[in-house]
Amino acid sequence: MFFINYSNTYMKSYALVLAAGLLPFVALSQKIVAPGSPDINTKYIKPEKSLYTVYYVKDTSWNKQGTITYDILAGDNQLSLTSSYTPKDKAWVTARTSVVDAKTLRSISYNSDGKETKLNLNFGEMITGNYYSKKTKKDKKLNLKASEPFIDFNWTDHMIGTLPLDVGYKARIPQFYYNDESNVQVEYYTIKEVKSYSYGSPKTGKHDTWLVTLLEENTGAIYNYVVDKKDRRLWQREMSMGKGMWEITLNEELDYQPIKSLFNKEQAIQQISKGNSVIIGTAYARSSSGKRLGGLVNTAKKQYAPKGTEITLFPSSPYYEEWVQVNNKIRKQKKMPEVPLNPDFGYAVKKAKVYDDEGHFEFADLMPGTYIIMASFDFSNSYNYSYVSGYTNYYNYWGYTGSTTNYGTARSSYIDKATIEKRITIDKDGEKKEVNLKEM
Repeated sequence: MFFINYSNTYMKSYALVLAAGLLPFVALSQKIVAPGSPDINTKYIKPEKSLYTVYYVKDTSWNKQGTITYDILAGDNQLSLTSSYTPKDKAWVTARTSVVDAKTLRSISYNSDGKETKLNLNFGEMITGNYYSKKTKKDKKLNLKASEPFIDFNWTDHMIGTLPLDVGYKARIPQFYYNDESNVQVEYYTIKEVKSYSYGSPKTGKHDTWLVTLLEENTGAIYNYVVDKKDRRLWQREMSMGKGMWEITLNEELDYQPIKSLFNKEQAIQQISKGNSVIIGTAYARSSSGKRLGGLVNTAKKQYAPKGTEITLFPSSPYYEEWVQVNNKIRKQKKMPEVPLNPDFGYAVKKAKVYDDEGHFEFADLMPGTYIIMASFDFSNSYNYSYVSGYTNYYNYWGYTGSTTNYGTARSSYIDKATIEKRITIDKDGEKKEVNLKEM
């Protein structure tokens, strides 16, 4: 039925067979949700691509198993769902494509290419197709007849979100899954419970959701779905595996785009490599600006960035400026992680190194524009201080008359870090700009 069944092993081999006491909860008189049911509202199935990460979870231990992508396309009154599972070692990929009627979810065709098998099915009054075992290298022609209408198991995760979910909602779902080792292709899953739940996304914060619990009637396995109340997005799915182990899949939110401005990779590459302008500079820290240690002002002079210190330059852009603003806001709110830079941003970065003992560096081949230059380095801060070296006591004939305090002076040092950022604008091609990259 669900994500992790991407080898030829049938899903129920993983399922948790619960105590028989759970089975009486299956209400055989509940409504059946099959293709064409009025409970199915396919407007919630949107053409899009989504990514999920699959974990095995026991207690507080989360072990990544792989990733699954869903790609939904719409056209010609049909919906096509392609799912691709990649294990964490990327040793193989399983791809499945299921085509259904766009209004009813009635199955039209199914194709899969997995680690051990290939399967092609066409759905009509009879289910015809071909099953191929990569292990035995044998083909098997299929000519099946389902006992009743069904939902293709590939669509179940998305179909759950099309239902009129509400507290107390219950239904039974006949699901088709071809297993070459079984004569049973349609089995039932019961929606046991629907209740409100608050889901916390590490990217977009809290979301009001439905927590939908399903029971696999044949085995007693439990499935939990976290479905967004507003747009019916599937946030999380859990499957019981036995002995306290759960398979949990998490939505990675591919559509999460808090930065509206687009990063122009090609333009950034040209800006740092196709011009005739240069920037020459000196990187240093000046520690005599009032930094204190033990109440005494630091007296060290200019501290140059050591030879070999890496200097970073990249063009400023609407994308970068918005990225800074968005992360500043997130940092203040302290509710979610900061947004990482676009993976291609590294193409916009140019590096240089301090080439002597006086903090000098150079950048060439730059086009006109505004650039941001950054450096970070350790340096030694020194300072003078005084200390009590002793006391001089005074006496006369009648005894002790007083004392004076004797002071000594000394010099010491400590390691500090300079983190420097500066903007510089090149106005015309061929210009030579000088910059003091300094922390004061």
